[in-house]
Amino acid sequence: MNYFSSNFKLGILGGGQLGKMLLSETRKFDIQTYVLDPSDEAPCKIACNKFFQGSLMDFETVYNFGKQVDVLTFEIELVNLDALEKLENEGVKVFPSPKTLKLIQNKGIQKEFYEANGIPTANFKKFASKKELLIEFIETKLPLPFVWKCTEFGYDGNGVKIVRSATDIENLPDVECIAEEIIPFKNELAVIVVRNVSGEIKTYPVVEMEFHPEANQVEYVICPARIDNKVAQKAQEVALKVSEKFNHVGLLAVEMFQTVTDEILVNEVAPRPHNSGHHTIEASYTSQFENHLRAILNLPLGNCDSKVAGIMVNLVGEEGFSGQVIYENIEKIMAIDGVTPHIYGKRETRPFRKMGHVTIVNENMDEARKVAEEVKNSIRVIS
Repeated sequence: MNYFSSNFKLGILGGGQLGKMLLSETRKFDIQTYVLDPSDEAPCKIACNKFFQGSLMDFETVYNFGKQVDVLTFEIELVNLDALEKLENEGVKVFPSPKTLKLIQNKGIQKEFYEANGIPTANFKKFASKKELLIEFIETKLPLPFVWKCTEFGYDGNGVKIVRSATDIENLPDVECIAEEIIPFKNELAVIVVRNVSGEIKTYPVVEMEFHPEANQVEYVICPARIDNKVAQKAQEVALKVSEKFNHVGLLAVEMFQTVTDEILVNEVAPRPHNSGHHTIEASYTSQFENHLRAILNLPLGNCDSKVAGIMVNLVGEEGFSGQVIYENIEKIMAIDGVTPHIYGKRETRPFRKMGHVTIVNENMDEARKVAEEVKNSIRVIS
């Protein structure tokens, strides 16, 4: 198949920032792109060959979109699976495949998959409703506190809560959910694994994530993670095992906990480019977005090594501001060496909405971390 400067068409389901960053790589290789997104103001609209507005969960919309392209990928997991299965059966190449997505889309099924495949993960129980969860709590006293997660439609810390009392349970939405044991951990880590159609496989270095205490969103992604080599090796081995069991094509971001006893437990995965890999655009020989493209087109994978230490800072909407976005002090941070802002193209800001990210690269990790702090304290996403 000739992908470059030809009639070949790549379809992307979802037109958010991940799609927009993927499109910069398709532009580099001159690959035609079609994008489907529910919003007429999707960040991807500016950068694809053809943009279609429509629901990603609607069978007909996804099916009709998919019929127009040669290879279909997605930048968000919440897409209509039945449509993807029908398209795949009719010869459209869908990567990662609907089979993989089916095991990941629902967090309950995803957790059961780890259990069945001997992948270390936190203890959990699945419940069909809030009532079931309450009965379990009253009868056997689910030990408090625990982590509550809705099995579907959660993202960026939405759909995840720490339950500390019976009142907290009362206030939860009535949906299928899991109750998960709270893990005392030293670090939250992530490894991105990339695998192409032929089965060539590579991993990026382990990254460490520092979280915002209230928003449950990542504030800093630090690469390489400041951990012992043995722990890093174990994390990469676990990520490779997860990748092998899911049998995915494309990127798989594996989020993990490093426990106080240095065990590695898998928290969850995402079968697409991921927040924990944004630093790769500036810091790695091959960005996660380019490697996702190489993988789904079955091209040789690029070098995943880092050229330099990299830290990513998420730019999220400040509390108390909603409306037309203003990036305050952006020129101040752009005056610092090794600082690159990425603006996602969302016109409207609201509290904690992901609006962009900034990458800091430096030969020296401690220096990079200092600069990251300065960036975090300088730039504000307001309206």
